[in-house]
Amino acid sequence: MSVSSRRRLVLGVVLTAAFMDNMDATIVSIALPRIQRDLAGGSALAQWSLAGYALAFAVLLITGGRLGDIFGRRRIFLLGVAGFTLASVACGAATAPEMLVAGRFAQGALAALMVPQVMSVIVAMFEPHERARAFAMLGAVLSAGSVSGPFLGGLLTEYDLAGLGWRAIFLINAPIGMVTFWLAVRAMPETRSTRPLRLDLVGVVLVALIMVGVLYPLTRGSEAGWPGWMYAVIAAAVAAVPAFAAHQRWRHRLDGSALVPPALFARRSFTVGVVVVLLVFSGVTSFFLVMTYHLQAGLGWTPLRVALVTLAWPLGITVTTRPALRRASRRLVGAGAAVMAAGVTMAIASVTVLGAGLSWPHVVAAELVIGLGMGLCVPILATVALSEVPADDAGAGSGVVNTAIQLGTALGVAVVGAVFFALAGDGFASATATALWFNVAVFAVAALAGPLLPGARTREPLAGAH
Repeated sequence: MSVSSRRRLVLGVVLTAAFMDNMDATIVSIALPRIQRDLAGGSALAQWSLAGYALAFAVLLITGGRLGDIFGRRRIFLLGVAGFTLASVACGAATAPEMLVAGRFAQGALAALMVPQVMSVIVAMFEPHERARAFAMLGAVLSAGSVSGPFLGGLLTEYDLAGLGWRAIFLINAPIGMVTFWLAVRAMPETRSTRPLRLDLVGVVLVALIMVGVLYPLTRGSEAGWPGWMYAVIAAAVAAVPAFAAHQRWRHRLDGSALVPPALFARRSFTVGVVVVLLVFSGVTSFFLVMTYHLQAGLGWTPLRVALVTLAWPLGITVTTRPALRRASRRLVGAGAAVMAAGVTMAIASVTVLGAGLSWPHVVAAELVIGLGMGLCVPILATVALSEVPADDAGAGSGVVNTAIQLGTALGVAVVGAVFFALAGDGFASATATALWFNVAVFAVAALAGPLLPGARTREPLAGAH
């Protein structure tokens, strides 16, 4: 097998893993009512089936990325794929609510080993000028996974595939995972940091405590009514960030084995890129959360109809990704974010003016525009953020970028969800329109930050990997 063919195959393998993770993060939501009924679970089952996956995934992402740098990205990727597949089977075989929630925590933890290796393998195996196309394909795959999750969840649950009912939404990962594992064993070369690294256990504990302290209140605050102790936990987690940063600097001086190398944030491309990633993803998931509730609970649309109109989003991404790559430029990051802001503004106008008369062409138009903007922005953004990261630190850099995605998602859902649900009693249209101005604001700030990014095209030599 030629080098180029091997690279294409490896890229296909890691993209399949990324698709599987993104699909699984969203596929459960449509089937939750039937899962609750069959397992005799209450609201806690529904909440922790979603929150358990997200929490375990986000808390361990940075550690998972650094483990790949230390012990080998192929080895950690294979461990993550195998474990994720087994955890999916366990979820599909669950006979009690506790078994399902435990399986979802396991899925999230093992996805945190698998997913950071996707970006780090791209950084380690591809030359800088080749990464833009690979990251563009990753962006398209992640979008497809997010959209196909609810769509496949609705189809598999509604049509009772092989008599499995809702269990099929988990068991579908078994054949995908086994093929991914087999192809990775055959084709993926081992890469790791050329520097001798040791796992920073203190850093692992600190970052886990910080992530739990921020994400747990954000994901559970609305349902719990935001008691005072949740604000205290967030404040304590934020206050611990300087201690984590100081420890990382000390550990880097000691033996160069910091969990998050301080040198990453000395690069403007990485620092600004991470901030813009957080802003963009705080607006994406929260938009679809609010629109899904508005269309289903407010207008009575079926889950399948909502999933179908949402397909306009990845279509828009597909249309603009290839032209954007031909002119990879920081200007397109700002332009893409501005187009996304315009798409959300279209949705606000349609909801406000049409009310109960809102129909699918209006939703499709707004989501198509958001997708067009995302196709201009995200593939280039990922390239810029990781363009100057040495291959030795690819796992750590990938873990931080993925963590920014999760933090942004949780922050956006918490803020927009809190506003929407607080106002929903006065009417879905006004609640939706008010909540979505947050999304317009974060996309606008991301557009203004675009010019701070360095040029997206990079020609620096790739640091060695073996």
